[in-house]
Amino acid sequence: MVLLWLGLTAAAGPYTIRLGEVPQSSQELQLPAGAESARVARLLNPTGQDEPLPLAVIWTPRADGKQITTGQQQAARKVTARLADSATTPVLAADGRALTAVTAAGPADLAAHMKGIRKAATTVDGTRVHLAGPVAAQADLDGAFARTDGRLLAVTLACVLLILLAVYRSVLMPLLVIAGALVALAAACAVLYALARSGRLPIDGQTQGIVFVLVIGASTDYALLLAARHREELAQQPDPARAMAVACRATAPPVLASAATIACAMMTLAFSDIPAEQTLGPAVAIAMVCCATVSLTFLPALLLLCGRRALRPATAPRTGEDGRLTRVGRVIGCRPRRVWTGCLVLLAAGAACAPLLMQTGVPLHQALPGGSPSAAGQRVLARYFPAGTASPLIIVAPTTRTPEVRGRAAATPGVAATAVHPGPEGTTQVAATLAYAPDSAQARATVVRLRGSLAGTGALVGGQSAQLTDLHEASVEGHRLIMPLVLAVVLVVLVVLLRCLLLPLLLVAAAWISLLTAFGAAALVLRLVAGSAATEPAVVLFSFVFLIALGVDYNIFLVHRIRAESLHHGTTAGVHRALATTSGVISAAGLILAATFAALTVMPLLYLAQIGCIVAIGVLIDTLLVRLFLVPALILELGPRTWWPTPIPGDLSRPRIGPAPHTGDAGLPAASTPVP
Repeated sequence: MVLLWLGLTAAAGPYTIRLGEVPQSSQELQLPAGAESARVARLLNPTGQDEPLPLAVIWTPRADGKQITTGQQQAARKVTARLADSATTPVLAADGRALTAVTAAGPADLAAHMKGIRKAATTVDGTRVHLAGPVAAQADLDGAFARTDGRLLAVTLACVLLILLAVYRSVLMPLLVIAGALVALAAACAVLYALARSGRLPIDGQTQGIVFVLVIGASTDYALLLAARHREELAQQPDPARAMAVACRATAPPVLASAATIACAMMTLAFSDIPAEQTLGPAVAIAMVCCATVSLTFLPALLLLCGRRALRPATAPRTGEDGRLTRVGRVIGCRPRRVWTGCLVLLAAGAACAPLLMQTGVPLHQALPGGSPSAAGQRVLARYFPAGTASPLIIVAPTTRTPEVRGRAAATPGVAATAVHPGPEGTTQVAATLAYAPDSAQARATVVRLRGSLAGTGALVGGQSAQLTDLHEASVEGHRLIMPLVLAVVLVVLVVLLRCLLLPLLLVAAAWISLLTAFGAAALVLRLVAGSAATEPAVVLFSFVFLIALGVDYNIFLVHRIRAESLHHGTTAGVHRALATTSGVISAAGLILAATFAALTVMPLLYLAQIGCIVAIGVLIDTLLVRLFLVPALILELGPRTWWPTPIPGDLSRPRIGPAPHTGDAGLPAASTPVP
């Protein structure tokens, strides 16, 4: 088994890096099919071939405070004449301190196009050259992702290794765990590369980054659970093969349920109208299949080959030993109602801050690192010209109503200028330059006003700002369908695993309030660190899906063990035994998963950093508060009723509701109290 997986990894390993080399699809292909902006794109480009995108070239004098000279204007006109037939004539700023022209580049090989345009523009002596617009931002984004794939993998593995070294206090076991994670990652990347290369499943840098951290984090979690259970079984019988067989049988249900929960929850994104969101679901589902398969085949074989020296400590913890986790169990057992009430108060306080996480959107030039050339170029463009100069709205109107459409567009607040160009047969194009950055919230509001103003004219509004408006609205609308579906999927998986109804409902409710708490806490952190808690609807959606699925995951690991122990010892004893034997490894697994998602903060895009921050905080809340205190306290409070409507046979433990029964002088139950 080990040789088989190592052979497959040797063949698939290179695709971990090559996955980022797959060409990306154009933005038009990412629009909902029925969107108004998509209809405009099809009218202007019926063949569907990728066309060059607008790029603003801005010249400013090298000497601060100077104005553009006549000679520099003439030189700029010569440059734009050589760049492309579609390049506009350079326009001088009102104060004479800047000059701009709009040309086109790409979309294929953006880096080479940008380099050629910048080289030509720098021939205007005595000026600085700035590039802005969607092409410049996309080029910076592509370059940043190309440089950070390896860094993300290195940072993620370093975080995992440090935590594993602290947990096991040895070198061998952490290396085995990381080896399993890398095997799973290689397998997932090879499958995704094949699908992306064939055009069946587009993969972008965002999806690749999420798959990286999720595969490493989930594989590590599953490895810790298997190793801990194997260690327990070795303490009961000397035969390592038999111990591993028992450990695999005991670990397989929660591992498969965990992988199924994440995969099925992410597959609900297939109901989204946005192709970029649709592709993330299958990519994560494939990754989770690889994680579960490797964890239940390769890792057991590897642990058996390495023997007992891989496990530190060598013996399993004993239920009831005087350890910290057992003391936590005793605190919960004495006052379960106070514990779960206090947990809910803390969670509610954090959830009250959730509205601070605003889905207003973040312009791409602000989402990129502050020192990126496109961000600097956009700031210079907005200083001297309308911020939407690089990417005007395109209004396709019937030729007979062109004057009316242009007049209404010019009168719309937020529109800085208009121009008329020939359009397809029987139509005219009206270009509306906005006063705001094309991907800003103000630009989206202007698009909404403009469409309302043009109602009844037969005109259609397209262009970058209109596309982003349609994407934003489709994403928000999709939340109303996808979020309930995720909750329903998770509930079904829990009901099947636990064979009861009440506890799964409680676990889903706990995951929901934990999610809101994570949103509130992350909003406070983002405001403190980044100065703003504004984000994209997709960030909220992805974080929701991950946190619901991952939050339930750790409860699956614990509650499955509680149920197994309760079959033999009753619910109350089952809670204490499960806490004593699994809390350590589950806490370590939660810390590792939080650290892997926190590694997304090294990515160059603010959206990914926000997802990493939200999910990391949510995983910590689920691991250290919900799973360790809230869920055990609720189970102790309910007692046997936890498993309604299918109670565990022979469970005679009493629910801790109301005052404790009267006891005699020796602390034993009074005569009227039946003794089981």
